[in-house]
Amino acid sequence: MNTPLFKEVAIENYTDLPTAIAAGANRIELNDNLAVGGTTVSRGVMSESSRYAAEHHIPLTVMIRPRGGNFVYNDTEIKIMEADLFSAQELGVDGVAFGALTPDNKLDTDALEQLMAAAGGMSVTFHMAFDAISPDDQPAAIDWLADHDVDRILTHGGPLTTPIDQTLTHLKTLVETASGRLIIMPGGGITVDNADHIAEVLSVKEVHGTHLLKY
Repeated sequence: MNTPLFKEVAIENYTDLPTAIAAGANRIELNDNLAVGGTTVSRGVMSESSRYAAEHHIPLTVMIRPRGGNFVYNDTEIKIMEADLFSAQELGVDGVAFGALTPDNKLDTDALEQLMAAAGGMSVTFHMAFDAISPDDQPAAIDWLADHDVDRILTHGGPLTTPIDQTLTHLKTLVETASGRLIIMPGGGITVDNADHIAEVLSVKEVHGTHLLKY
């Protein structure tokens, strides 16, 4: 018997959490400001969401991102992200999603090492900042992230303006490059209608989206 597809559902704030869990989300990615791709929720939202998700035995991943826009952060922004990571850890959050790049869109390894240390054993997703990295540099980025205990990469396989059915070839290449060392989790344009097909084409077991469930 085939294992059902594992669906990580991105939500905005606490308001959508009970509905998403009731509709069958396997994991929640908790954000504020989804219109800009997601930023970090308040400590209060994080606390209540963590409690509710734990009571319902659903893992919670919290977006750690201080603002919209690019993924090039200064020292103060990295400090803010560290503080949010410590809060997430203290509140019993299962996982966190973050990313940091240099001005030339390579991994900011110094910042990422700081953030990984602050994550302190929580499950780590490198989010769609990955898609800003040049395809030529992505294999080396996968190697570094796998070597530094990142659990998964959330990726659209190209710019979000490109429909996901046109990025499947590149996504398949990323899955092959990762070779099971970490999870490549496709997202962006995956819906309840196309999720199973995309997972089958890519041979992946996890997908991410805001429209993965029937409400």
